[in-house]
Amino acid sequence: MKPCHNCQTVIDEYLLDKKLEPLRELTADDFNICADCVTIDIDSCVACGGAVYVPETVSPDYCPACRSDIIEQTGQDPGWTRDHVST
Repeated sequence: MKPCHNCQTVIDEYLLDKKLEPLRELTADDFNICADCVTIDIDSCVACGGAVYVPETVSPDYCPACRSDIIEQTGQDPGWTRDHVST
């Protein structure tokens, strides 16, 4: 069991996996934070209407699956928001 990167409590992978269910294929293995520190915004992806993981700094426009699809289709990373393009 690993500690949460944010609050240092032990990550309960079952609770985190339950909270991450709307993010499709992502699991507790993809995150280093606990269920109390993760924020999921349901129905916020501008591409598919799915859930997005909300980091501390900005609310993203794309869910991880749609961002991955865009990268695969265009070869460009759209970033997490519509007005940002990563290089």
